[in-house]
Amino acid sequence: MAQTADIVIIGSGIGGASLAYSLAPSGLRIVILERGEHLKDSPEARDDIAIFQKGFYRSSEEWLGTDGESFLPGNYYYVGGNSKFFGAVMYRYRREDFSARPHMDGASPGWAMSYDELAPWYDKAEAIFQVRGSTQQDPTEPVHTGPYAYPPVPDETSIAAVRQRLEKAGVHPSALPLSIDLDAWLERAPTGWDAFPNTGFGKIDAEVGPLKSALDYPNVSILTGAQVSRLDVDKSGQRIVAAVFVKDGIEQRISADRFVVAAGAVQSAALLLRSTSKAHPTGLGNSSDQLGRNFMNHNTTAMLAIDPFRRNSCVYQKTIAFNDFYNENNEYGFPLGNVQLLGHITGNILRANFPVPAPAWFTRLIARHAYGWFLTSEDLPNPESRVMVRDGRIVMHWIRSNMRAHEALIAKTRAVMRKAGFPIVLTHTFGRKTTSHQCGTARMGSDPKSSVVDLNCRSHDVDNLYITDASVLPTSAAVNPALTISALAIKAGASIARQS
Repeated sequence: MAQTADIVIIGSGIGGASLAYSLAPSGLRIVILERGEHLKDSPEARDDIAIFQKGFYRSSEEWLGTDGESFLPGNYYYVGGNSKFFGAVMYRYRREDFSARPHMDGASPGWAMSYDELAPWYDKAEAIFQVRGSTQQDPTEPVHTGPYAYPPVPDETSIAAVRQRLEKAGVHPSALPLSIDLDAWLERAPTGWDAFPNTGFGKIDAEVGPLKSALDYPNVSILTGAQVSRLDVDKSGQRIVAAVFVKDGIEQRISADRFVVAAGAVQSAALLLRSTSKAHPTGLGNSSDQLGRNFMNHNTTAMLAIDPFRRNSCVYQKTIAFNDFYNENNEYGFPLGNVQLLGHITGNILRANFPVPAPAWFTRLIARHAYGWFLTSEDLPNPESRVMVRDGRIVMHWIRSNMRAHEALIAKTRAVMRKAGFPIVLTHTFGRKTTSHQCGTARMGSDPKSSVVDLNCRSHDVDNLYITDASVLPTSAAVNPALTISALAIKAGASIARQS
């Protein structure tokens, strides 16, 4: 079967949905190919045992490490992509993240664009994701043109007390920027949203926000259950002529004037690496030899701050963060990273992640007095840290970097927690096979010799190819990447519309 469109977008996550939203008013015929289906509501959607202990929503797809071991990467394949399960944190990269700067174990190369150039597109991304927040509480917050359209998600009583304790300990707790409609979320069930699937309208994820808006236009449609296997080019190798995909066991093709890959940093790289031809023997659009390279994945640690004398009464918890150690103004003289609350950790969630088998009563007791924090440090780009495809399988070789800075962040945060009155502080640093903030495999830049796409996310090599997901991020920074992905995709959409 053959179909046609003006634009084919592969993937309906943050990048694909934001691009569709940006282009929908243009009148161009847009078809979104999504390998997953719509996420349906069920009792498991708010069941912490089903989600965290039984892995009800976990994909069975395995990737291979270069150590020869297979692993489950934690990717989700639904309409809306990984954002259906995200923590709804919508940070802007800090102004400093766009400039080259030294780190404890290397250097960040910076971007070929400035914060000011991306700022108007951040505004548009925050609008479609209905971000709640404050521009006044975080000393590292870059300049906005105005306040957020919605006030911050309110702190629960226990978190309001933690905020005061942190302030007395000398840091600056600030409201997390969140794409969450709290009333709508809690109406379904009294749980947190971090890592819980969004089966309604509580989280403003990629489906609820930009995709829903795009699909309101008659020229935009989505085809689910469509797994793209390759992209075919013409004889010149300068243009893609068709996307080949399998739906219901049948191979199909769709042609278009432009093709956009937005399947996630690992899957997008794998698709383009599979799409070899005489003109592109090492992967589609890979004359720079940077496709699949520079894979970055934040250095992250979960921290439990426990106060045996005070009970945590939270339902959702995830409302504050602090960035006092984000930049180099500390005794180490280097950027360290971001500290933000995790969603409320129940006894069942803790039991699923406990390092040794533990009875439910024991993990419930700990969880009753614990506050979970998520510590993030920047991973630096390295061309040898990469995604490859062997015999049709995705192979990961992540060379993590900047771990001394992350260890310093852990030490600084532990000291803050103890000063704030938490006598017990436990940590778990996530391993090399945790791929939650994957990025960098098709880096953006102005030089075709060292980058895969230009500043509008267009391939340097293939005239009608764009990439609009986390693949294009030149650096990982140390904050959640979702808003930056959306801003870049919306900017790319405006560029495409001007050319049409």
